[in-house]
Amino acid sequence: MRTFVYTGRSTNGETKKGEIQAANLIQATTALKRQQIAPSTITEKKSFSLGNIKLPGLGSSIKTKDLVIFSRQFATMIDAGLPLVQCLDILASQQEKMEFKKVLFDVKASVEGGSTFADALKKHPKVFDPLYVNLVAAGEVGGILDTILNRLSLFLEKAEKLKGKIKGAMTYPVAVIIIACLIVTGLLVWVVPIFQNMFASFGKALPVPTQVVVNMSHILTSYWYLILASIAGIFFGLRYLYGTPKGRKQMDAVFLKLPVIGDLIRKTAVARFTRTLGTMLSSGVPILEGLDIVAKTAGNVIIEEAVMKSRMSLSQGKTLAEPLIETKVFPGMVTQMIAVGESTGALDAMLAKIADFYEEEVDTAVDALTSLIEPLLMAFLGIVVGGLVIALYLPIFQLAGAASG
Repeated sequence: MRTFVYTGRSTNGETKKGEIQAANLIQATTALKRQQIAPSTITEKKSFSLGNIKLPGLGSSIKTKDLVIFSRQFATMIDAGLPLVQCLDILASQQEKMEFKKVLFDVKASVEGGSTFADALKKHPKVFDPLYVNLVAAGEVGGILDTILNRLSLFLEKAEKLKGKIKGAMTYPVAVIIIACLIVTGLLVWVVPIFQNMFASFGKALPVPTQVVVNMSHILTSYWYLILASIAGIFFGLRYLYGTPKGRKQMDAVFLKLPVIGDLIRKTAVARFTRTLGTMLSSGVPILEGLDIVAKTAGNVIIEEAVMKSRMSLSQGKTLAEPLIETKVFPGMVTQMIAVGESTGALDAMLAKIADFYEEEVDTAVDALTSLIEPLLMAFLGIVVGGLVIALYLPIFQLAGAASG
């Protein structure tokens, strides 16, 4: 609860000043009116506490897991016959994360003020995305809110599992590459200069591999600031390029054409597209509205454009499958199954089957990628670190060979 400082007049004309606790400004105003006080000014009282300090990268944030738990608990309460406002009050009160607690109390206040549940959720787009809001709206209209919330929690769990699989596959190689770069940097900065002083006493020309390593060490120790500036420039340059519509389209097209990675991105996009659209259609969301939301959550501009072309085709009275076939972004099996689903009137069920299949395909692709990456990483480490060590010892080997000869 938050504290508000108010100034107002009572029914007999007396000036009233004080503090009142409420979840938000609307509730505070309503509570004062119940006390027959007409507020002239009402502001939130700011108090210092360590909990109000947010450091970059720290503090609790609302995760998908929190939404899954919230949706499941809400569905159970609705199914048990509890009123909507009471459900929100219970869930908000027991919520441990302050950000989520505040959001839920605001949602409760909006519902008490006469808003629909979906409209109340729409005021918090950073927590409840358009997919969530539209499915809840469909559940409210159809009187099946508990069913919709259960579907949402299942959908979010599957989406999180898919995301976790891909992140898990990428974490290992990225970690190994970072560690290898740190090891190589350490060798070049601290170890190679020691060997270089020793090589100078030999009075002979160094072998080519050793000279290359010595030159790399010299460049790194002498121009490290230029190297860091170049890396930062490339990083921010690519980030800026990806932030522009044209640049993002070009980079997304490149991603789709990458060997192994491109196939994984395509399969992930197909699984997400079919699962999201299938869930929305089975919940009663209109297909045009569903396609608009699915396109925005595609994660790839090329796929987003393909979905929007399909939406335009449908709005003109054509089929969904035809423009998907023309874009050549979606595999032939997917477009054919969508065409069958449209012709039989069971598009939502067909999309669910495609999603199940491609989620398994993503699992297989991730496992294949992991098994492919492991030997490549071993070879990378062997060539880079092993080659560096051998290059450092080559002059010693030559000197030992000359002495024995």
